[in-house]
Amino acid sequence: MKVLIMSDSHGWTEEVAKVADRHKDEISAVIHCGDSELQADDPAVCSMWIVGGNCDFDARLPEELVKEAGPHRFLIVHGHLHSVKSSLMTLKDKAREAGAQIACFGHTHIAGSEMTDNILFINPGSLRLPRVRPERSYAIIQLDQQRADVNFYDLEGNPIKELEKSYSLA
Repeated sequence: MKVLIMSDSHGWTEEVAKVADRHKDEISAVIHCGDSELQADDPAVCSMWIVGGNCDFDARLPEELVKEAGPHRFLIVHGHLHSVKSSLMTLKDKAREAGAQIACFGHTHIAGSEMTDNILFINPGSLRLPRVRPERSYAIIQLDQQRADVNFYDLEGNPIKELEKSYSLA
């Protein structure tokens, strides 16, 4: 099972739709971690698991979502309400409270993943305004019962090999 994760597209619609369409035959779900700056019913995002960020103003976008993909539970937030720019501690507590083993967030515009206290944190970076690395990025997580492979791609779909990581979910 694969899940596509994106964030911080800041008003882009064509690019968001293009990324989702590129992988539509291989993924089970698409997550958008906020700051889309689109309405919840916009065709580019209406079928996604999407949350609102600090630059989103559609009240129909929830602040957080808890979703199941097979046996795995995801917590999806933007991160601005969880102080992710300074620490993952608040987000870790929220994930634990939600019973989630995977926490997806944006806000920092910095692509990366890490495992802390048996919770996998994934920030896909920003489709529009990346920080630290030059690539406009998104992520795809491939899951089975015991393992998660997290791969990152630039806007054109090219792998960002330096960010690839695998994690045990046992």
